[in-house]
Amino acid sequence: MGLFSKFLAGGLGWVLGGPIGAIIGVILASAFDSNSQKLLSGDYSDSSSQQQSYRRSTTQSDYRMSLLILIAGVMKADGKVVKSELEIVKRFLVQTFGEANALEALQLLKDILKREIPIEPVAAQIGANLNYSSKSELLHMLCVIAFADGQVVSAELNLLQRIAQLMGISSADFQSILSMFDSKQDKNWAYKVLEIEPSASEEDVKKAYRKMAMKFHPDKVNTLGEEVKKSATEKFKKVNDAYQAIKQERHFK
Repeated sequence: MGLFSKFLAGGLGWVLGGPIGAIIGVILASAFDSNSQKLLSGDYSDSSSQQQSYRRSTTQSDYRMSLLILIAGVMKADGKVVKSELEIVKRFLVQTFGEANALEALQLLKDILKREIPIEPVAAQIGANLNYSSKSELLHMLCVIAFADGQVVSAELNLLQRIAQLMGISSADFQSILSMFDSKQDKNWAYKVLEIEPSASEEDVKKAYRKMAMKFHPDKVNTLGEEVKKSATEKFKKVNDAYQAIKQERHFK
């Protein structure tokens, strides 16, 4: 597959169309063989069933490219990209995808950063093609990067919220994921993670925990690869951490 064979080993499907396809088409054109050029151009005329398959299923590579493009959009939210941001993203990519994949991903990201990122249509395309669990994990991964340096500027926070809205993430789930990174600043963070009020009864706390544990269970992203499942497991752990924090605060079993 060429230069990006490791990072895109799962093959590209629905990202080859729409605004995402417009961004990656030129970047990846030289990395694909002649048979793949038609896919990059969005020509699926050989088989209507093949086209429907691309629209219906999500490959690991679809997810990875969606993540990279949204990362680029968030990095450019304040109008500039600084070296420290690239270092944070590089560490995230290495930790998430491994060294070899991360080097390819970083090169792709640098190429993407040179282009305009039409966040609204990109996020809408992702929202239309990913299932809810995959979208919530994508948002979680963006938050991991945004909070990596201990602070998030308002432009980044506003963009994260807009991305969540466009992808169809509920405001409660957006706040839940955001609060996972705000335990030192917000005394009510645990309640927000479980999407309940501090006045909730003990029984309501337990019900909320079971509901959130089911909603964010890592098995829901099994098809997206071990690296995504690992990240989802961290999100799942934060739900448990929130529950344990409330139990300790209230002294119930």
